Amino acid sequence: MRDATAGDPITGLKWTHKSLRAVALQLQRQHHQISAPTVARLLAERGYGLCANQKQRASKQSPGRDEQFVYIAKLRATFLKRKRPVISVDSKKRELVGPFKQRGQQWRKTAHTVLIYDFRSDAVGIAIPYGIYDVGRNRGYIVVGTSHDTAQFAVAAIRSWWMDVGRTSYPEARHLLIEADCGGSNANTSRAWKQGLQELADEFSLTIIVTHYPTGASKWNPIEHRCFNLISASWAGQPLDTYETVLKFIRSTRSTTGFRCRARLDQREYPTGITISQQQSAAWRIDKHALFPHWNYTVKPRRRR
Repeated sequence: MRDATAGDPITGLKWTHKSLRAVALQLQRQHHQISAPTVARLLAERGYGLCANQKQRASKQSPGRDEQFVYIAKLRATFLKRKRPVISVDSKKRELVGPFKQRGQQWRKTAHTVLIYDFRSDAVGIAIPYGIYDVGRNRGYIVVGTSHDTAQFAVAAIRSWWMDVGRTSYPEARHLLIEADCGGSNANTSRAWKQGLQELADEFSLTIIVTHYPTGASKWNPIEHRCFNLISASWAGQPLDTYETVLKFIRSTRSTTGFRCRARLDQREYPTGITISQQQSAAWRIDKHALFPHWNYTVKPRRRR
């Protein structure tokens, strides 16, 4: 095994590219009576483990990545200390609504029967979950769209959260901190996203501070590992036959730390390809921060009510 062994210098875990049957066959050729299960047991006793690939290495890191993490953490801590709202936002993977296979397993007497192929033409529609995770209250709010994952849809979801939850949970709040990724409907380079935030700030007289996670660092966005993972576990192995099924499983998502989630369906049409003119962007009241202005900026209301 010496020439076919690799290992982790930190944990001491070893692995080999040879299969159990290949090792057993080679030993049998050396006149050892041994089977593949015995080889597995002997390898385990010697520190070997069955390992799969882990996605942990980034091809490249954005300059200032660590400094941005520290900056986000400081802003979050300041807001939470002052009892101000902090939300983490992102779009979850879109789902086909219909009798399609869903990854995972369930305890059942009989298995669900689903379609062999996941053709869009066989679906009732698509579900686009856009999530808002309230960091301070450990609460989720999911808006399930049926059209397109656009910047207008993302801002409409945040507006819905503020109308339904935010303004009652934080009645004295005049500042809102949003943590978002760098891509998708809430990309830091999206003019439509910033236009929507400016209109949101104007409507509710809110000062909105936005911080974006660097490219390739979306896994550190709190909503990913405090909300979306719980929802995926909730409907694991369950075909999402209808929109009501999607909403039901989101609303019933729980965690041992007290996480709860609300959900609503948004069937409005959000067209793609909308452009923001130079005249519109010139009217923005957006102040870029001194540190990484392409990731951090403040949207101020243009009028107060």
